[in-house]
Amino acid sequence: MEASRPIGVFDSGIGGLTVASAIHRLLPEERIIYFGDTAHLPYGEKSHDAIRYFSLRISRFLLERDCKAIVVACNSASTAAYDVLLEFFEDKAVFVNVVDPLVKAALEVPHSKMGLIATHATVQSGVYEKLFSRADPNARLSCLATPLLVPMIEEGFVHNDISRSVLDTYLSDPSLKDIDVLLLACTHYPLIRAEIESQYGGTVRVLDATEYTARALRNALAERNQLSAGKKEADHFYVSDYSENFARTTRLFYTENIVLERCNIWNDPT
Repeated sequence: MEASRPIGVFDSGIGGLTVASAIHRLLPEERIIYFGDTAHLPYGEKSHDAIRYFSLRISRFLLERDCKAIVVACNSASTAAYDVLLEFFEDKAVFVNVVDPLVKAALEVPHSKMGLIATHATVQSGVYEKLFSRADPNARLSCLATPLLVPMIEEGFVHNDISRSVLDTYLSDPSLKDIDVLLLACTHYPLIRAEIESQYGGTVRVLDATEYTARALRNALAERNQLSAGKKEADHFYVSDYSENFARTTRLFYTENIVLERCNIWNDPT
């Protein structure tokens, strides 16, 4: 019964569906409950206190649905709220974020200089520099904010002249000169990973957090003998606010057809 419990995944919106999709591919026997806090997106513009409050409430929502693990599929929540979530709920579920697995993976591949692209909020937080400096004081990391990529992806401008032009502008920035590894520190960016790799012509290794987060989750569950032997119920995908645009955009982020269900937990007094 313990192993058959679902996995909870949450994000400030629907970008975290790329993480849910990676989990679905790696662990097809697991049942997923996804929560996108579309009523409050983007988290990157919110204070750390607000992000912690949102993350705690969403985690409680997922725990109330008997989740055995919770994946924080949001860079902002991973940096602002992860430690608080462990403090409150570590004894109730396995917790995995999207930052630590990517840092660990990057340090394990050969590199002389690493680049990182992300939203303004993630870059300004400085969290990746701190983690790399702590793990390897000699690590060379250059971070670049790439704010146009998220709206570009959500509007479907990928694999065309517009996306190639935007990517060329960002990737030719002097701060990314001479890198041999590039980290995609946003859950939207895996959707344009192939384009980014094409821009570099195979000279730069591109890493995104989705596959490494899924592997970290699998390893954590395996250590606790909590891997599911077979899915018994359907996955559920909740959002705190609903629009046709959200529903349409999910098709970009998840490999199968899904139905978004509105569930405004913020109106729930409990």
